[in-house]
Formats: sequence, structure tokens, C-alpha cells
Amino acid sequence: MRPVLRVMLVDDHGFVRSAIRQALTAPDIEVVGEAPSAEEALRIAPELRPDVVLIDIDLPGMSGLQLLRLLAPKLPETKIIMLTVSAQHRDLVEAVRYGAAGYLTKDLTPEALLRSVRGARDGSLPMPRKLAAEVMAHLARTGGRGAVPAAGQPLPHLTERETEILRMISDGLTDRETATALNISIRTVETHVSNVLHKLAVRSRSDAARLYRDQGAGQGTEPGAAAD
Repeated sequence: MRPVLRVMLVDDHGFVRSAIRQALTAPDIEVVGEAPSAEEALRIAPELRPDVVLIDIDLPGMSGLQLLRLLAPKLPETKIIMLTVSAQHRDLVEAVRYGAAGYLTKDLTPEALLRSVRGARDGSLPMPRKLAAEVMAHLARTGGRGAVPAAGQPLPHLTERETEILRMISDGLTDRETATALNISIRTVETHVSNVLHKLAVRSRSDAARLYRDQGAGQGTEPGAAAD
């Protein structure tokens, strides 16, 4: 017999999590954890190391896409699938670029959800054909241009940690959310933010975020700089 597929749910609505859990009731699947927020998911997912994580995009505080961006590098063996009401093109493309293994909308049937979760383990793409075609068309049209910078890809003159902080500023995270995500103090985050603004010669977080997006997180890390 195959090992039980361990699944984690991230959704801020308890009744939605309950419905998903019910849909996944099967001898070969076990829901091993649930989180009502991205911050809670970041705390427990690395400990649980589930085989599959189902994430809603619309979460309080940090969004599901921001969570995906932070969680994917921490759990390289885990299949992260977005399960959301949003079928917006931007959400779909960003999810794929950030490392989602699939993208499902909440109007699918319980049977389809069960098949999709099982299929993720076997390397299938849990995504409706229409959305998959939309992603392929986008990639073909853009030729990969404008791709989201890979995690850890630094800007000139910034340390790896400062680049990570800048990426979170660009994603719209507050200092408190950044501190929680990186497991460091708010004071440390504030120091990094101040250093980033100084090094980039900008006066505001929004200016720094705009520069990050415009430059696409260029190359080169300050030699010998510490991560924290």
C-alpha cells in the first residue's frame, strides 16, 4: 500500500476548512494540520512537512501568494496548491511563478478536489485545462520576461537579508509581518529597512519597492556581509 498522503489546509474560514477536510475524507489521505492565516502556516508547516498544502489567496494580513513565495523555498518536497475563488489572470500567473504546483478554484466538486490532491503526488498538474492554457499562452507571449525574481536573488550593494527584506516590502508586508515571517525582531527589520533605503538612495518604502520591480532584482551581493 502507498503511504498516506499528508495534507495541510490554509484558509481563514473555519467552515471552508471543514468542507475541504470532509471532501478529503479517504483512507489514503490525512489532514495533518490547519491554519487560519499565513503567519500561522509559516510557523507550523515547516514542522509538519506535509506532502500537500492547500492555500487560499485571500487571507487576512499576509496574502496566500505572499505565503507561497515564502513557504515554497522552505518546503521543496511539498506540493503547494492554491485553492481559491480567484480566477484572475495576475493571481494565476504569479502563483505559478512563485512555485505553486497547482491552481484550483473553489467551485470544483469534492470528487475533483480529491482527484487533484491525489494527482499532485504523482506529478499531475492540479489545474483546470482553461487555466493551464491561459498560463501557457502567457508564457509563450512574454517569453518568460518579467518573471518574478527568484528567492534570494540580490540587488547590487545589498546583503542577502536586505534583499529578502526589500522583496517583502515590494510584496506589501508590514515590518511586523516581515519579522514574523523571518523569525527576527521588529527592531531588526526596521534596521534592515533603513539600510535598504539608504543604500538605494530612496526616501520611502514605495520608492524602494518600485526600484526593486523596475530593476528585476539585479545581480551581486555585498561581499562578506552577514545575513542578519
